Amino acid sequence: MTTAVSLAARRRASRRAAAPAPRWSRPALWAVLAAAFVLYAWALSGYANEYYAAAVLSGTKSWKAFFFGAIDAGSYITVDKPPFALWVMGLSARVFGFGTWSMLLPQAVAGVAAVALVHSGVLRAYGDARQGHVAALLAAVVMTLTPITVAINRDNNPDTVLVLLLVLAAWFCLESLRTGRLRSLLLCALFVGLAFNTKMLQAYLVVPAFALAYLVCARGAVARRIGHLLAAGAVMAVSSAWWMVIVDLWPAASRPYVGGSTDNSVWDLVIGYNGLGRIFGQGGPGGGGFGGGGGASFGGESGAGRLFNAIMAGQISWLLPFCALALAFAALTRWIDRRAGAEGAAGAQDDTTVTRLAARDQGETPAAPPAAGAREGASGAAWLVWGGWLAVHYVVFSFSSGTFHPYYTTAMAPAVAAITGMGGVLMWRAFRRTRAWAWVLPVAVAVTGGWSFAVLRRTPDFVPWLAWAVLAATVLAVAGLALARLVLAGRGRLAARVAVGALAATLVAGLAGPAAYALSPLGSQVNGTNPTAGPSAGGMGFGPMGGTRPGGLPPGQYGAFRGGRPPEGMQPPQDGLPQDGQNGQEALDDGRGGRMTGGPGGGVSASMVTYLLAHQGRAEWLVAVDSAQQASSIILSTGEPVIAMGGFTGSDPAMTVDRLKELVSSGRLRYVLSGGDRGGPGRGDSEVSTWVRQNCAAVDGQDGLYDCSAALS
Repeated sequence: MTTAVSLAARRRASRRAAAPAPRWSRPALWAVLAAAFVLYAWALSGYANEYYAAAVLSGTKSWKAFFFGAIDAGSYITVDKPPFALWVMGLSARVFGFGTWSMLLPQAVAGVAAVALVHSGVLRAYGDARQGHVAALLAAVVMTLTPITVAINRDNNPDTVLVLLLVLAAWFCLESLRTGRLRSLLLCALFVGLAFNTKMLQAYLVVPAFALAYLVCARGAVARRIGHLLAAGAVMAVSSAWWMVIVDLWPAASRPYVGGSTDNSVWDLVIGYNGLGRIFGQGGPGGGGFGGGGGASFGGESGAGRLFNAIMAGQISWLLPFCALALAFAALTRWIDRRAGAEGAAGAQDDTTVTRLAARDQGETPAAPPAAGAREGASGAAWLVWGGWLAVHYVVFSFSSGTFHPYYTTAMAPAVAAITGMGGVLMWRAFRRTRAWAWVLPVAVAVTGGWSFAVLRRTPDFVPWLAWAVLAATVLAVAGLALARLVLAGRGRLAARVAVGALAATLVAGLAGPAAYALSPLGSQVNGTNPTAGPSAGGMGFGPMGGTRPGGLPPGQYGAFRGGRPPEGMQPPQDGLPQDGQNGQEALDDGRGGRMTGGPGGGVSASMVTYLLAHQGRAEWLVAVDSAQQASSIILSTGEPVIAMGGFTGSDPAMTVDRLKELVSSGRLRYVLSGGDRGGPGRGDSEVSTWVRQNCAAVDGQDGLYDCSAALS
């Protein structure tokens, strides 16, 4: 009891010793969070990525489909990701009814929560010192305005939930290093495991940074740290594997096929399609799906410059040069501090080098490191966590040969934001307090503004004046900083005013470009399959998947609904036909004067859907189609289960002739829409397509549709 009282007293004393928060800090944070919510939730419409939207709708109709993450309510095949993000949206849809807002609003809220957590994580790294509020606010602004983050937070892809879970993990990792509590480290591991159940191995990209930071910076002996890491590893393993183990142990005959796998196991999905296949290419080790790694064309060729190419630069690269300089400068100052014999635990050391150098410049005796409650800079652990996060993601995203979408890079945004905030404060302190390192901030501003100008000039028709405004702001910022430091040094008030003006110009130089890109998704339909922000810079393609235009696969909707009414929360297209431009894709001509939509290699006309609804009878599934691209559109427009025989890409071996015979003979399936020779992965002369053409009756007037009800009679 005495010990507990003593600890409580120490905590109260520590809080009293900490510098009070500036008056502006809380209102400024709420303003940023409000802006983030507007950016992420303004004018949401449509179903975003219909592949995931269909799974969310199906999960509201069947708890089995909900648990497994099946694309259809009949639970024939799952999506090619674990279902945690679908559970978040699905629970909302079950409570409020399925629709755009019930599905996408949780995504927007998750994005805002991630911004708040980045702010909190950066602030705590400073021990609540005044400069921590500046760094944290700057980090929150950068996180909010990262273009690809705005685009993906308006979408239903799992990356938004992934980022929130990883930021939660980073927050608890830093908290464990700040307080020394094992419980916080175990919670960090728990959230990494939940992130694994959102997007599998991508969640583990943060683990090296967390482990290194804890091993280097945690309190206690090395053996104790290793023991804690092993305990955290056990928690992470359990929280990662529980769903996978349940699915793989479940009898295959009574659960859906695991979409994206080659052998109907989650383990194969982890190692292959969502694992080594992403690194080495789908045709490489462990790869599955469509071959050759051609999907890398979504984000351009792999290599050190991928994140700076015409496709990727406007999405994430704006502040990467600044982050590189900030990390290098932070490492340099800490190395100098070590050489100077700075004392204290490795993880508890502060950015004291700037203070020491300032003292040397003025011929004074270097001061001792400040107390924890009066910390002058971000903790070393924070630099390791966020810096390691950014470095690992940069290497993996740049050099992976498999399928790579631009929106994957939203996982870099928290690290970019945190490093920008901490680096900006570190450089400003060096600029103000030292002569030797005063040049670092102007150089960083010049490099950042110059790169922003270069990115904007790649698309000169997009806000044509903005690039020149950024260039002018960069010149003014650098000139103002130089003037304040070299010419007006010693003229306190005048130098301060010039420096403040230079800082304002610095913010324009660094943030105007990404802010303009971040605003662009608000005025356009959500492109669910491949969401991006800003103008098209050209060069984005779909590789072997085909695709008629950059930005998305043909999703579409249909005007036929069972009972003449759409599922709750849905609105039928006007005149019962898909409308031009719906979900960013023009309706296609079906060759008979009607309209059709669907995935590459085939389409489904509104008249065919009407026919299927009228003749489905007691069959469990409305129709079986080649791929999830076709199935998802029909599911969303009718609310009926549809079998996606080949999964997302059309190449999954989920359907066999024996399985098809079983479904037909039991009366659970009557119609099959065969791709025939219309091309596309997994279609054409497969055994299933051959059996259908030879044994089922072609339906008059419905191209590619076969009635198999009499095939086994």
